Amino acid sequence: MSWNDLRKGRFSQDRGEYFITFVCTDRIRYFSDHSAAHIFCQQLKLNEQSHGCVWLAWVLMPNHFHGLLQLGPSTLGKAVGHLKGLSAKRINEKTGRNRALWQSAYFDRAIRAEEDRIAIARYIVANPIRSGLVNDLSHYPYWNSTYL
Repeated sequence: MSWNDLRKGRFSQDRGEYFITFVCTDRIRYFSDHSAAHIFCQQLKLNEQSHGCVWLAWVLMPNHFHGLLQLGPSTLGKAVGHLKGLSAKRINEKTGRNRALWQSAYFDRAIRAEEDRIAIARYIVANPIRSGLVNDLSHYPYWNSTYL
């Protein structure tokens, strides 16, 4: 699916909640490296402060990211773009490289009021278990959830 296809119908609602997924360029496993994963996790808090948003649940996998985002006054594109751009910049600075870290597109799905946010949060953070990285989520360091 092209980036333009993903953008069709995209709408940013103040205080709206969105299930977000974005993927590393060429699905390279950049975040198998603890240092890169740690840098990315630090950028989440900066992203929240810069855009008045809250990452209600998230998991960083070796080659992609899933999150449940509650927007603040910023738009979806600005909040997600900031996180992707800032994390890539910081990781490239740390590694001395200059490469595209993330694919340009991202997937989003608006969460409706009647949906079970706890079930969505569990789905997000259980990704390392489903993918076989760990048998117990307590053994995986790159996740958080306000619901669990």
